[in-house]
Order: sequence, then C-alpha cells, then structure tokens
Amino acid sequence: MATEGAAEGTTGSPVGGLVLGPMLRHADATTATVWVETAAAAVVTVHALGRTWSTRTFAAHGHHYALVELDGLPPATSAAYTVEVDGEHAWPPAGGGTGPDLPPPQLHTLDPDRPLSLAFGSCRTSVPHDEAGNRTHGIDALRAWALHLARAEGAEGAERADGVGHERADRPDLVLFLGDQVYADETSEAMQEFIAARRSLDEPPGEELKDYEEYAHLYRLAWGDDVVRWLLSTVPTAMIFDDHDVRDDWNTSAAWRADVRATTWWHERIVGALGSYWVHQHLGNLDPDERAADPLWALVRAAPDEHVDLTEALDALAARADADPTSYRWSFARTLGGCRLVVVDSRAARFFERGDRRMLDPSEMAWLDERLTGDVDHLLVATSLPYLLPEGLHHVEAWSEAIAEGGWGRGGRRLGERIRRAGDLEHWGAWQEDFHRVAASVLAVCRGERGRPPATVTFLSGDVHHSYLAEVQGLGPGTQVVQAVCSPIRNPLPRFVRFGTAFLAYGVAGPLGTVLARSAKVPSAPFRWRMRGRPHYDNNLARLDVAADGRSYELSWWTGVDGPAPDRPGLRRLRRERVGPVGAAGQKLSATRISS
Repeated sequence: MATEGAAEGTTGSPVGGLVLGPMLRHADATTATVWVETAAAAVVTVHALGRTWSTRTFAAHGHHYALVELDGLPPATSAAYTVEVDGEHAWPPAGGGTGPDLPPPQLHTLDPDRPLSLAFGSCRTSVPHDEAGNRTHGIDALRAWALHLARAEGAEGAERADGVGHERADRPDLVLFLGDQVYADETSEAMQEFIAARRSLDEPPGEELKDYEEYAHLYRLAWGDDVVRWLLSTVPTAMIFDDHDVRDDWNTSAAWRADVRATTWWHERIVGALGSYWVHQHLGNLDPDERAADPLWALVRAAPDEHVDLTEALDALAARADADPTSYRWSFARTLGGCRLVVVDSRAARFFERGDRRMLDPSEMAWLDERLTGDVDHLLVATSLPYLLPEGLHHVEAWSEAIAEGGWGRGGRRLGERIRRAGDLEHWGAWQEDFHRVAASVLAVCRGERGRPPATVTFLSGDVHHSYLAEVQGLGPGTQVVQAVCSPIRNPLPRFVRFGTAFLAYGVAGPLGTVLARSAKVPSAPFRWRMRGRPHYDNNLARLDVAADGRSYELSWWTGVDGPAPDRPGLRRLRRERVGPVGAAGQKLSATRISS
C-alpha cells in the first residue's frame, strides 16, 4: 500500500488527516503513549480494548502534533488499536493493513515478570529502498527486521479471533535508537530538493539543514516509509540524539563551539534541531510523571480545551539548553522488569567553562551517578558514543585530549585540536575525567557498595559504523562489565574505509596509543578490556534478550539480505553471544539465516 503511506525518499500524502505516525512511544505495564503529526489542528482519538482516549493537538512552527496518553491498561497485553482525527477514521488505512504484508498496529504493555527483550542500534540514513539506494547505502536493517516481525505478528494475529493476545513472537519490549536517526548535515537528494524549493543551496548552510521546517521534513522522510511506519506504530521506542542529528562533531570542544557560533546560521540551526528533537523524539521518551513535570508539556496540559502554540516557548527552551546545558535534561531512565535502563545524553550535556572540560555537566554527572546502582539483575547504560573503544584507540583519544589541553605545552594545543576534529577523537576516552568518574561508579556497583551487584553492567552504544562486543578483564567472579555496539542501521562505511578503520582501531592503535598516552602522562585506565571476536561492518540491528534465569542474556546482531524485491529484503543473523557473570564463560553461538 505504498500509495497510502509516505514512501521513504518522498513525502507522500496525509492519510486520514495524519501526516506522520501513529508511533507507540513510552509504554509500561499499565500505560502507553501514541504520538502523531496531523495535517491541521484537531482532536486525536485512540480506540483500544473497548476504551477511548482523546487529546487536542498542539502547534510548533505551523505543524500540529498530539501525544495521546493511555492509562488503566492491563499488563502483559497486546491489542489492536485505531486512530481518529476529528472523529474521522485515520489509521490504519482502509483495508485493515498499513502496507503490503503489514498487520494492523498493536498496543503492547509490559509484563513485569517476563525477561526483557530489547533491540538497539544507531545511524540510519533516509534514501529509497530501490536498487540504487541499496547499492549506495546497503539494505536497511530496520526495514528487513520490521518485515520479519510483521510476518511473525501477522501469523500470530491470524490465530486470534478477538485481536487481543498475551504472547510475543519475535517482538521486543522496546527498540532503543542510539542517535543519528536523521542526518542534518549529510542530506539525501529528496531532502535537498525540499531545501532548494525554499532557499538557495549556495547560501549557508547549503545542503545542510537550516531550521525547524527543514527538520520536520527530514523526520517525515525518515519515518514515513510504510514498513518503518508500521514498526513504529506497534513496538515501543526510546531515542537519544548523536552528532549528525545536529552536525558532525557537535560539541567536540570549546574551540569547535566558538567557531560554529560565529557563523550566521548556527543559532537558527541549533534551535530548530533541539526544538524538533523535543517534539519528535524526547517527549515520547518520558514516563507519565516526567512528562507532567516538563515545562513545555505543562503548557499543553494547562489548556486542554485549546490548541496551544508552543513555537515561542519551544524556541526559548532550545536556545537556553544550547547556551546552558544545565538548564534542561535530555537523559532519562526506566525500570524494565529486572533491568534498569539509563539513557545518557553525551552530546548536549557537554560542559566547557573556565577550563573545566566535561562530557557531562556536573548536574548531569550527578544524575547519572545516582542511577549507577545495584539491586537489579542487569544495569544497562545507553550512551550514543561507546564508553569502551578498542583499547589502543582509547589511548590515542586520551592522548589527543591531553595535548589539546596543553600536555605537550602551548605548541601542542593547536596540533591537538586539529587532530581531535579531523579524526573525530571525541568519545569517552577523550574525556578522561568523566571516563574515570564513570569507571569508579561502575566498579563500586560491581563490589556491592551500591546495593546487590547486578549480573552485568552493559554499555549500549552506536556511532562508530561497526559493531562489536568488548569485555572488562580481571574483575573476578561476580558482575560482568561489557560494551555492546550496534552501528550502522543503514549507513555503511565504504570498503576501503573499513580496512583503514580496522587497521587503525585494531592494529596500529594498540602499541601506538600506549606510547602516545605515556608521552602525555595520561593516567592509566582503572581496568583492562578486550574485544570478544571480530567487528562487523554490515548494516545491522542488535537484540538483547534476557534469559529465563534473569542472570544472563543473549546478544545478537541481524542484517538484511536480498529478498524477492529490493524493498522486500530477508534477514540474517550475523552473530550471537551469551553474556553473564564473570566465571560463566562467554559462549559463542552459531549464525543462522532466516529466509525471506
């Protein structure tokens, strides 16, 4: 039904008054939220389980949005739902499905007693799913996985007469997007056509995004594809930004900030970026209590019978958040059964003041530290940038920070800044003070100083355009600490770049990093870590599935493969690993192909 859903690479037409969505966002055992963009101011209604929930839209920069809050839902339940706009049926489109082979959307509430299943990944470009798009950007792993899930959900739904179920096929409890869902600085042909219709591409910022209106269109390209639109309507999602959501190297250093703020276009860009992020991504991350406390959402709820225009307040919040990272928090945390998920803003919270350089501003670090505790089976720390890079590359980044901050004297500062920007050396290893702060907290958790030690502490990350698993060594029996990376979903490195990256990260960086770090007197890391197996450079999406015993989990990485048509790919498992407490040896499991 490509004519009824906005195809990726095109804007499509509004369906029943809906421009984008519905998207199933925050969901727990008894509540859920459904996000939509509508073509005009309206009342949006969701019907499910014989009940009805309605809310008015709010406006931002001439666009209209609604977040429908559903409460009083039964735990561990799946139920079909429909959406109305001003009393007219809007979703799913007439005919019952939302596209070829796609079942109607479902609401899903958590089962607190069921082991967590979580999918995650980062870095997804929005280009067509045709032969040309697959040739330049590879098969979209998110689309391949969504089609596999749709087949499983469709088969399961065919066996239910009442549209309500209590079993999960391959559907996870949550999909966690770890940044670069949209690329504001590397735009597609479709995005450039939209920009060119508004302004000259010869004026700054050229083919890059300029303002909220262009961001709104970019989100429509990213999420309007029929298959992805169905997936986002039926699986709860959580999201955090990374640099390309705004611009490559966003907040790399104080010097970078000074340079970009001197341009004529940056202020409008960052206000549009953060404002559109609040609307499209952040608002749906929040649980009901957090959302009620949000200052912008409070404006909407204070006038339930009015169509509130948030434009002025939204722009003010975005400008303030950029100028003062302590003024607004983008990070959030959730309890998911026996797991605690802590999602960390490692971009906007960066802090540069009076020579104090931090990945997280002081209040943000205190917030994170409070949540790095035990008394859970698994502590999951999601940060778009990997906390643990290959060890040698970590040392190179630590060295680059040291010389840029004066470790080789005044003459080395300029060289260090050039190297830092050119090499994208701005992961956690390049913020040594905060790297050590987090390490100290994690080690305290492992020692049982912050409650019962969890079975694992897992850093979930993306960004680096290859996927890997790293494990901390020498902690003794007890908690296992690992870094799991999944990147990209759809934006692979060219093959020659892959070889160069592998050589630098996994070859020469080892001995070189050690020598460079010592030359700049970089403090030793508090622990050692090693890669488990080899990295993967394919487009992929990862899954974390907690075992029935609650004390271990399986990690698996999945990639798209050729199917019956370029836009109907199959799915293949690249790899899976068992992760559990130290002393239970990691078990590498065989790869399996799932037919298309």
